[in-house]
Amino acid sequence: MTTQMLHHQRVINATGIVLHTGIGRAPIPDAAREAISQAVGYVIVEIDPRTGQRNQREEKISTLLQQILGVEAGLVVNNNAAATTLVLASLAGGKEVITSRGELVEIGGGFRVPDVMRQAGCKLVEVGATNRTHLHDFESAIGDETAMLLKVHTSNFRLVGFHSTPGLGELVPLARSKDLLAVEDLGSGLLYEGEIAGLVNEPRVQQSIVTGADIVCFSGDKLLGGPQCGIIVGSAGVVARVRAHPLYRAMRCDKLTLAGLEAVLAIYRDGDPLEEIPVLRALSRSKEQLEARAEELVGLLVAAQPSPILAEASIVASESFAGS
Repeated sequence: MTTQMLHHQRVINATGIVLHTGIGRAPIPDAAREAISQAVGYVIVEIDPRTGQRNQREEKISTLLQQILGVEAGLVVNNNAAATTLVLASLAGGKEVITSRGELVEIGGGFRVPDVMRQAGCKLVEVGATNRTHLHDFESAIGDETAMLLKVHTSNFRLVGFHSTPGLGELVPLARSKDLLAVEDLGSGLLYEGEIAGLVNEPRVQQSIVTGADIVCFSGDKLLGGPQCGIIVGSAGVVARVRAHPLYRAMRCDKLTLAGLEAVLAIYRDGDPLEEIPVLRALSRSKEQLEARAEELVGLLVAAQPSPILAEASIVASESFAGS
């Protein structure tokens, strides 16, 4: 038995950033932790327990997504970057994808939308200006080789002042009229429909579904609050095309991720996400609740006197962030 300390050690998040990439982003709920612990051994993955016949490993996840979101089908891969890449490769490989210039973002780790399109075999058609794109920009760019209109959530930056871009509600009718796909990469994966301070303007997955997107991609961690994965939802026929692509097998999730995600989605269907999902619980706490916790912590530190510095601990007001 090795006595070497593991690299992936449990730590206390005192950064003021709830979803901190450096320390693992979303802490998962107790139910998900229990589900993952059960899945470390032999576990049902690709077998129907009622018939004993082989089935698809994401079938239970797809059913939960249908029940929560009202979609026809769902698919899970190992992160949202993989979800976006797979959708582009399977639905628009060799074809043109039209996107607003102001949404060609780079997120953490050098993930750039234009680079992903090239790797997926798509031809990027960027329209509009950095700060303003109009619906007629999209319409004018549509040609015989166009396969998709893509909207990307600019999750890690904001344009302020003189700016605008067509919403999904404008792009969907245009896509329908031209027999094209309307796809949205939503990124953060906020499923909770109630109000949360600091996330007032964060788009909900349900909004994109109701608006009529053929495919919506989003993260299973981050604001959804589960294990890291990428979720693809939409119409059954289009999702089937995505799943049939050879890249899917290289990107699919293992049993631990599937078990954890199933438990998290079950909370959204049957439980109280605001209390049971640690990320949502942390982000929804009021200033008064945070002050009470801080006062309790200061009292414990002063009483324990673990060091001369901590013995003089006090509360200082600060600003925190949902993610970074």
